[in-house]
Amino acid sequence: MPLDERRQLVTQLVESSRILRNYIDHRAKQRGTTRAQWVVLFRLRAQEGLSQVDLADVLELQPISLVRLLDRLVEQGLLERRHDPKDRRANRVYLTAAGRKLVDDLDGLRDAIAADVLHGIPDEAVATSLATLRELKERIKLLSDIGAGAAAK
Repeated sequence: MPLDERRQLVTQLVESSRILRNYIDHRAKQRGTTRAQWVVLFRLRAQEGLSQVDLADVLELQPISLVRLLDRLVEQGLLERRHDPKDRRANRVYLTAAGRKLVDDLDGLRDAIAADVLHGIPDEAVATSLATLRELKERIKLLSDIGAGAAAK
């Protein structure tokens, strides 16, 4: 494949990601939430009881950014912090009943977004694209880890 097409692919990934994030933000706002809140709620449904530090790590967020986001979700009654019985300094995060209901309701929105965005794309193309994107993600993480290790030396 010519170098120019590889550059175009990377450019398309960046541009498509930005446009998709904006589209999801718009659709989430119509439901009274944000994409960032949505990501936290989905992750907690899958891994309830994570510590704030572990949640920040999993979401690849700076802890201070996550704390502000969690504060808003607590204020909205969507999640709660509980002291970690093994570490008094740490909090674990749990969905409330309202948070669980919202994240369950957002499944329908996630399905609608996927249907809209992927309309007319053959299943085989989706499967191939998904496999390629997963491979790219792992390669980028590896390159980032190598870069971070080299920078630390």
